[in-house]
Amino acid sequence: MSKETIEVCRETIINHEKVKSARQNLPAKSEIDNLSDTFKILGDPTRLKIVIALAWEELCVCDIATVVNLSVSAVSHQLRLLRNMRLVKFRKEGKMVYYSLDDEHIENIIQLAQIHVREFSR
Repeated sequence: MSKETIEVCRETIINHEKVKSARQNLPAKSEIDNLSDTFKILGDPTRLKIVIALAWEELCVCDIATVVNLSVSAVSHQLRLLRNMRLVKFRKEGKMVYYSLDDEHIENIIQLAQIHVREFSR
């Protein structure tokens, strides 16, 4: 098994202009925290499966439970977390509750990540 090497600078020379520019372009702490929380939520395989399934079509809780092979109760818990992060939304139709992605940005994030992973695994 070969070890990967990490390339580092051999000289400690700081380009103050680039550092200043990079710092100015960083989002505010609250935005960084929200982004981090979003990626943490999507970092769970079950929640990621749910989001990918919902990228294809709106599903009821029972359908989602069947897709991810979990109990309705377990899926409801995961959906609550996803709802709290505004990644999914729901609508009621009679006694049925249907879930879908909150907006197209969520689908775009997943699609871009899938492209990245597929290119990496070639």
